[in-house]
Amino acid sequence: MRIDTTRKVGDVVAYRGRHAFRSRRSLSQTTYFWPAVFFAPALIGFCAFTLYPAVASLGLSFTSWNLNTSPKWVGLANYQRLVMDPTAIKVFWNTVYFTVATVPVLLVIPLLLAIALNQNIAGVRFFRAAYFLPVISSMVAMSMVWQWMYNADFGLINWFLSLFGIQGPKWITSENWAMPAVMITSVWKNIGFNMMLFLAGLQGISTSYYEAAELDGANSVQKLWYITLPSLRPTTLFVTVITIINSFQVFDQVMVMTGGGPNRASSVLVHYIYQNGFQFYKMGYASALGWALTLLVLALTLIQFRLNKSRED
Repeated sequence: MRIDTTRKVGDVVAYRGRHAFRSRRSLSQTTYFWPAVFFAPALIGFCAFTLYPAVASLGLSFTSWNLNTSPKWVGLANYQRLVMDPTAIKVFWNTVYFTVATVPVLLVIPLLLAIALNQNIAGVRFFRAAYFLPVISSMVAMSMVWQWMYNADFGLINWFLSLFGIQGPKWITSENWAMPAVMITSVWKNIGFNMMLFLAGLQGISTSYYEAAELDGANSVQKLWYITLPSLRPTTLFVTVITIINSFQVFDQVMVMTGGGPNRASSVLVHYIYQNGFQFYKMGYASALGWALTLLVLALTLIQFRLNKSRED
């Protein structure tokens, strides 16, 4: 009896083709296929523009590189240098001063504004939009406007002070007033963002708590202290962490308004990192400064979470 091998081989090939098609079809119908497809561009962008530069900067922090020659391994020399560098120490304390002065203001004032704008009053949507408008404005453009307002000769602020017989200072050219001028601009720019975060937290608190407190005879201060503030603890933690991180990364307004001067009175860590990397061409030292800043911000964030956990316990 003769067996038709050609037909058998054809059947096997056809079966394998149908099976492979079904496998590909089943793959496209899996739960994770399309999420992975849509997530891939963001993941590729993160790896190419965030993860890889971060890892590369960590390696560069142990080298000396001026962009023209090959990186030269120097070990921990850059980290030893930043501890002994008087300019690095000065800009570090300037950054701490900026953080200590602005963070409490950016917590208290936005919280009060959020409480006020959480009431059922006329024009509340207009005021919410008005306070949030600086957030969506360009920091560079706003810094240029404020730079004009701070002008000692024809600036709007000194003109307003002169109406009350007050001689306005030379804001951005004075060592004593350059940093406060940057602080005022930063606070004005970021109040609306924190206010919206607090407002979202307030609207998430159930009104039944306040109704029960009113039945017990609680006044407004007691409701604020015993209901509002405890219920806002997660929001407050988030706003505090974000505000501290942003304060340590301040750069735009310093670069545009004062350039870090006079005599580095308003220079901060990120500004010094930029100068070392792109003006002095000391990429290795700039990378070491960047990683020192990263570790500092990470430590402060962990402390915040630890303190919040201790309060909850």
